[in-house]
Amino acid sequence: MAVSPISKTVPGWVYLSVVTNVVFGTTLGLWFLGDRYFTETLLYPPAARTSTVAKAVETPKIVAQAASMPLGRSLTYQDWVDLLEKEAKAMIKRKPDRLIVMAGDSLTLWFPQDLLPSDRTWLNQGISGETASGLAKRLKLFDQTQPEAIFVMVGINDLLKGNSEQEILDAQADIIAQLQKSHPKSKIVLQSLLPRAKEEITTANATQVEALSNARIYQFNRRLAALADQTKVEFLDLQPLFADKEGFLRSDLTTDGLHLSTQGYLVWRSAIQTFNQLALR
Repeated sequence: MAVSPISKTVPGWVYLSVVTNVVFGTTLGLWFLGDRYFTETLLYPPAARTSTVAKAVETPKIVAQAASMPLGRSLTYQDWVDLLEKEAKAMIKRKPDRLIVMAGDSLTLWFPQDLLPSDRTWLNQGISGETASGLAKRLKLFDQTQPEAIFVMVGINDLLKGNSEQEILDAQADIIAQLQKSHPKSKIVLQSLLPRAKEEITTANATQVEALSNARIYQFNRRLAALADQTKVEFLDLQPLFADKEGFLRSDLTTDGLHLSTQGYLVWRSAIQTFNQLALR
């Protein structure tokens, strides 16, 4: 029998708290990222990732290896996997207290390190263009970490590529099963997909983004919430925080109609902070 997903979603009053925190944080000007342009085909300047690696794991060897790559060369998927594996190994060696892993696609990858809540250590395992099945194949990279929680957001690229909802959900179920086996003491948090903007979509795959309706994203999120409930993991519903009154991604929260601006990451940060306060006491 299907189980209602409502019990695993964040209560409605939490959203008011999140929005209040975002307004307060924005007013203080926590951090300025500027207008960064994102694409799913990433031309990657190694120096940008180098700073993130240095802050996250403080490993000169990894920094040196990233910096040695030709400037402006487009990293392959395997390049990213190799880099994330080294970051995970460095984190395993450190054994930090209060570790949280973030896994997913470019939205996770580009989460500014300076905006992540400072009361915890973060291991970012995002790759641009990632799919649910791709993520399922590389979870072993951080198998030996001992995180308090693992936040997963993946699936939008699957929808953009035309994969069926059931195919994506099957891969999500595989992700959950692997994480529950490897990290039995960790909170596993499935995060909803975000809506796409109504206008001014300037991603490299703008045609595919415009063809994906927010109604389908919403429907997928409902099924994802049900999966979280059935597998006894947490579900963090971000869609209401990012959607305008028509259900589209708010224009002030995006840089290109799909990826997030500084303000967008502040909203996400506040949602994570609120979740941590409620679930990771």
